[in-house]
Amino acid sequence: MDVEDIRDESASEPKKGLLSRFRSEFGFIQGNFLVMVMSWIILDFASELPATYYPKYVEALGGTAAIIGLIGAVEMIARAFVQIPGGYMADKYGRKWLIFTMTFLAGIARIFYATAPSWEWILVGAILVGLTGIYQPALQAIIADSVPKDKRGMGFSIIQLIASASTTPAPLLAGILYVRMGLMRSMRLSYVVVVIGFVVASILRYRLKETVEDPAKINIGEMLGEYPTSLRASIDVWKVVPRSAFVLFIVFVFTNFSVGLFNPVLTLYILDDLGISYVAFSYIMTALFVSMIILALPAGKLIDKYGKKKPMMAAFVVWILAIAMLIEGDFYRLIVSMSLVGMIQVLIGGAASALSADLVPREHRGKVNGSRGFFSMLSLSAGMFAGGWLYDNVGHQVPFLLQFILVIPPLLLVHFFIEEPHKDEING
Repeated sequence: MDVEDIRDESASEPKKGLLSRFRSEFGFIQGNFLVMVMSWIILDFASELPATYYPKYVEALGGTAAIIGLIGAVEMIARAFVQIPGGYMADKYGRKWLIFTMTFLAGIARIFYATAPSWEWILVGAILVGLTGIYQPALQAIIADSVPKDKRGMGFSIIQLIASASTTPAPLLAGILYVRMGLMRSMRLSYVVVVIGFVVASILRYRLKETVEDPAKINIGEMLGEYPTSLRASIDVWKVVPRSAFVLFIVFVFTNFSVGLFNPVLTLYILDDLGISYVAFSYIMTALFVSMIILALPAGKLIDKYGKKKPMMAAFVVWILAIAMLIEGDFYRLIVSMSLVGMIQVLIGGAASALSADLVPREHRGKVNGSRGFFSMLSLSAGMFAGGWLYDNVGHQVPFLLQFILVIPPLLLVHFFIEEPHKDEING
């Protein structure tokens, strides 16, 4: 063998090693998971386009901060009351049909947003959007079913990455449309894009493969009569899953209430109270998604290697810092604050979803997701209503200041009461 052959072999070895490592890390991105990733790329970009200035849109249609909170609360209540039957149906009748049909109807419901002459039409649209959320437990279950046990941290972090990468241009494009078309015309166009995005995503999701073995034949009349049965099943399921899964459920409820407090008034506070311009605001929101892109894969690797508890606890600590920088923020502090919020979303989203999949057996995932969704969305609804009311009637900073207190209970619950399963105890 001559010198050139030796040089060629040594040069090719790193390439083979790199390719093998890439396949080992990301080879699970196929089948259902790949379909979901492709559809999320479309949905997240489309949804974030009008979300950038949504509160100002409702305000222009005659709403107030309290009305914005009310709309969000009503949507969450509607969504909450379909979570339990949605989880029950996902386990009994299968995941696929719920996902692709409700994705299509969720797009149609956005027509009310695109054509609204007043905020009351937004309220009607929000109720319909909330009811189509019946597919949410099925969505969460099919992802948990489709990602290998040892890749769940990476899998759920990739979902966060896809969401961030696809939505990164959305605030910037929203800012450009605002400058060129004004608030009303740009928002109506944005919601037309949302409708189209959901229709396309539903067509993609028709390609999903069912993960429930021998699902029951769909019977609409029977399903409508099974609400009491599904309610009992979704409450009783907490008796057969590990205690840590129930504690994680309590953490979700606390966290959703906290997020609900400031979510409907965040845009108003930054634009009106802190005096940030509309265009600068689009840059600030872009920082949120950029940070999620940068951190998603490292966070997923961290979660798979070191466990789920520590990243969740770290996220709650960072939450305090992010809010502190937001309250008296200027442009640069808000950039840092939103970047920290991106870190929080990646850590909590990836770790909590992966931990839930580890703890809950496949046959109970729909019911657990439905029950958790029901109570979490009710708490989110209560937070949204309270946040809008506090902003209008008590003080604009109050929804944010309360975060310093509300972050403590979930942090302590994760630290003292959640036990991660050993590798041989992790559910498939």
